Amino acid sequence: MEVERSNCSFTTLRLSFQTFSLITYIPLFFFGILCNALALWIFCCKMPKWTETTVFMVNLMVADILVVLTFPFRLYAFLHKWDLGSGLCKALMSSYFVNMYMSIFTITAIAFDRYLAIRHPLKYKSWMSVRKASVTCCIFWILFITVGILRNLESRDYTLTTCFQKDSPEPFNLSPIFIVFGFVLPLLVISFCSGNVIMTLSVKITLDTYKQCSVNKAVKIVIANLVSFIICFLPIHMGYTIRFAAESLKASCYILEKINDFVHVANFLANANCVLDSVVYYFAASEFWHVLFKQKLTLPKYKSSCV
Repeated sequence: MEVERSNCSFTTLRLSFQTFSLITYIPLFFFGILCNALALWIFCCKMPKWTETTVFMVNLMVADILVVLTFPFRLYAFLHKWDLGSGLCKALMSSYFVNMYMSIFTITAIAFDRYLAIRHPLKYKSWMSVRKASVTCCIFWILFITVGILRNLESRDYTLTTCFQKDSPEPFNLSPIFIVFGFVLPLLVISFCSGNVIMTLSVKITLDTYKQCSVNKAVKIVIANLVSFIICFLPIHMGYTIRFAAESLKASCYILEKINDFVHVANFLANANCVLDSVVYYFAASEFWHVLFKQKLTLPKYKSSCV
């Protein structure tokens, strides 16, 4: 059994997966850079005043851009024998994981910030500030850079022929920590905050047609944020969980390879979050479009129907 497991072809992608990588990662890279760079330019150069939410969104953009910048190297590793050195591979892998979980925690912070602002509007200003949001982001960076360093110490040396792929049937000891603290707990926080925000907004709907439209739009944005998070990050963490269990139980080579195939597809969904963030966060903000087109923030008092 050990001999069979040692011969598992983890690092050899089938032609179908290579084609899938070409079709998916090139558009992801293009739109990821375009959307996040545009949003970053607007928030950093055109916004007259930063708020707590702006700080979190800019932090999210930076993390997403750093993830997107690893895509060309990921595609190169999938289509070509890795000959760029193990040091660069480790740096890229650390950057990818650090910024993916930075995105998750920043999305969690945005959900909590929104929850405080809507559920406790009177106390929000005393509880939150731009400085506190900035400190929170700095703590996130310190935490995940440290975790990235520990991950490198835990991982084995990469060979010169593979990168962005697990090259051993042995379980990765830090996987349960990444799964529980990097996904399960943030999912619980986001679900709690989103549920409370939706209930609070629903109560505030009145006979005022314009207010109904505004609240309905806000509810749809919150739901879109939650659904996007689940679609992007649930499959990959399910894959990590199943793979860790299978490797710990010494599953057969066939099972491990099938799980590895699932992880590759789930990785695409996780990476698609870098583009979806720009849709469900930045471009859903009315302030973004008002600044982009230099319009005033005044809106008509009455509106006959929702748009």
